[in-house]
Amino acid sequence: MARTNISREIDAKKQLPSRAPVTPDIHVLAVDDSNIDRKVIERLLKTSSYKVTSVDSALRALEILGIEEGRSPSTANSFQVNMIITDYSMPDLTGYDLLKRIKENAGLKDIPVVIMSSENVPTRIKRCLEDGAKDFIIKPVQLEDVKRLSQHFSSTIKKSSGVVCSKRKQEIEDAQSRKIASRCPHVHELRVIA
Repeated sequence: MARTNISREIDAKKQLPSRAPVTPDIHVLAVDDSNIDRKVIERLLKTSSYKVTSVDSALRALEILGIEEGRSPSTANSFQVNMIITDYSMPDLTGYDLLKRIKENAGLKDIPVVIMSSENVPTRIKRCLEDGAKDFIIKPVQLEDVKRLSQHFSSTIKKSSGVVCSKRKQEIEDAQSRKIASRCPHVHELRVIA
């Protein structure tokens, strides 16, 4: 009897719909002053397997990125994100202002920034896109919008992971060389050909 129940469980799992595509190591900074909107975007991003850090203001985002008021724009800290998605209308500093500050920073200017707004104002959308936003999403944000974001990751992933991947490849090659060398002590130098 137990064997039959296990078989049914396995069969049921095979019929479950597949999850969202896996997006390892993609980190998104979500910025929105509305707690509800912030939770929605955070949940949608996490459902799509993104790592998410969410904050409630553009000023907090600047602080996390290391470019808050009073600091030189070139002294960004080591907080690594692959994309920033921000609401347009926020108190103190708008999403557009955040976009401008990020694009002025030499260390952060290549990070894609996506602006969200509940207002469909063509002049606002045009200005954001002209000044460096990769996309402009009209709220409420849907899962389809989040899926569309992946097209903006390719350049930042290649730049940031290229170094990591080549370091990891070298580590693997070194480990393989050590393993083979330990089996053949008479071999002094061994090169792994990729």
